[in-house]
Amino acid sequence: MTDLHPTIAKVTERIIERSRPRRRQYLDLIERGRDAGTNRDQLSCGNLAHGFAASGEDKPVIRTGKAMNIGIVTAYNDMLSAHQPYGRYPEQIKIAAREVGATAQVAGGVPAMCDGVTQGQAGMDLSLFSRDTIALGTAVALSHAMFEGALLLGICDKIVPGLLIGALRFGHLPTILIPAGPMPSGLANKEKVRIRQLYAEGKVGREELLESESASYHGAGTCTFYGTANSNQMMMEMMGLHMPAASFVNPGTKLRTELTRAAVHRVASIGWDGDDYRPLGHCVDEKAIVNAMIGLMATGGSTNHAIHLPAIARAAGISIDWTDLAEISDVVPLLARVYPNGSGDVNHFHAAGGISYVIRELLDAGLLHRDIMTVARADLTDYGKEPVLEDEALQWRDVPASRDENMLRPASNPFQADGGMKLLQGNLGRCVMKVSAVDKERWTIEAPAAVFHTQDDVLRAFKAGELERDVVVVVRFQGPRANGMPELHKLTPALGVLQDRGFKVALLTDGRMSGASGKVPAAIHLSPEALGGGPIGKLRDGDMVRVCAQQGVVEALVDAAEWEARDHPVPPPPPYDTGRELFALFRHHSDLAEQGASPILAAMETELQ
Repeated sequence: MTDLHPTIAKVTERIIERSRPRRRQYLDLIERGRDAGTNRDQLSCGNLAHGFAASGEDKPVIRTGKAMNIGIVTAYNDMLSAHQPYGRYPEQIKIAAREVGATAQVAGGVPAMCDGVTQGQAGMDLSLFSRDTIALGTAVALSHAMFEGALLLGICDKIVPGLLIGALRFGHLPTILIPAGPMPSGLANKEKVRIRQLYAEGKVGREELLESESASYHGAGTCTFYGTANSNQMMMEMMGLHMPAASFVNPGTKLRTELTRAAVHRVASIGWDGDDYRPLGHCVDEKAIVNAMIGLMATGGSTNHAIHLPAIARAAGISIDWTDLAEISDVVPLLARVYPNGSGDVNHFHAAGGISYVIRELLDAGLLHRDIMTVARADLTDYGKEPVLEDEALQWRDVPASRDENMLRPASNPFQADGGMKLLQGNLGRCVMKVSAVDKERWTIEAPAAVFHTQDDVLRAFKAGELERDVVVVVRFQGPRANGMPELHKLTPALGVLQDRGFKVALLTDGRMSGASGKVPAAIHLSPEALGGGPIGKLRDGDMVRVCAQQGVVEALVDAAEWEARDHPVPPPPPYDTGRELFALFRHHSDLAEQGASPILAAMETELQ
């Protein structure tokens, strides 16, 4: 067995030491939760009768309290294609629970926002904070003290992080996340991008664009590009919180149904009254969090997890930062090229060997913690195998060599020697850049700044021909405290057009870009943000700005005395429509992007000090 890479061991140990006081406090919390907290033994007869009043045929079993009652927290809605399959999952889960003598109830529902619908719209300002709303909803659902285990139904961008943050506060419960799988492949993603750029240039109309988008997003299941939703699924595998390799099996298939059934059977067998207790709070430890980081780098995963992963870790009493991510990225090779980092989508990735292949390669190369507590048997080894049906029975088998080396490569012959994300820092603050889809010749951009306060202003300037030059497009007042930190993916076609015309182009923002950020270099999540005095507020049109992923630098090339003397601009007014005003409390109390940009975790930690 190959020894663990020394850098991964060093980063892990540093995280353990940094987190020790908070982690101890967290483990004490979940120990109390198991022994004297939220469980049925603590309920009065009146409490309990309310809990099983409408449980039908399961009522006698729930009443006795002798079998596990599984709480289902669902993010179902049928507008969000990825979550549409969840509509019938609760009934399937109840049937599967009865097969092993357990019961299940829907503990609660949480919102599931679609960034694809809200992208570029006012509703996108609610996107990041919907994660904290989901965490609160999950906590409310599990607070009823009716459950000895939990199943979390969620896939997309903020939903999985929110479900985990909430469930981790009930970390004494064995918990499994159940995915629903990606939609079948539609229009090739590169063709979709081509049509988007033609539309940005005015060369095709809305009808042609809508036809292209409809051919790409065409059915039930997760979007097939490798963005935040599919990066969520990858991380859950790396952390051992799914049934092995459950992530990318299409909805509506027999294999998908059997994986869901297996998850129900499994959670019923890992409760505290048996001999294989696997509580969520022990599964999510420092090594599991490091494994999630490694997976992000090895697969070119979403930059949004530079925000979500610190928040998930905090909910488990663990502290990580972007330096940890950067050091991991420096030693973890890029093994996968999934669109927007390559031509194939997640269905092609799965067919080539998928997440099982990646995990096996990383384990064999000493680049992943094998010795973590997973929801499956033993350690992470099982996650290097793929599920199949043999005589209608679910089995896991060894993964052969990559079935497509344009999509997946072994650790001995990676696409690049380091991972897909870089930390940049300098006199403008700290930010991250995803480079796995960016040509290396564009890793360094030095150009005059064009400064904007909204993405709509950028697009107006583009249409007016004002950006036909080498340019660093600066979009500020997009941080969590300013407007909720929306994604600026709406800018991608316009910036891509400028780059294709031969200009050196980069984006610099205190906002987010997208889990699907692609070929244009984007220095994002700049922290501290403009609102409250971040240095990005001092930038002026025409300032030379250097964005360099090679050297890890983001800086304004302005005389130091002049820079120090500059005032900060007047911020734009706070949003007041589309329900955004209701999230003022969250904006006012959010902390830095590098800490997870979470108002609820920031407030919780303040009370614990």
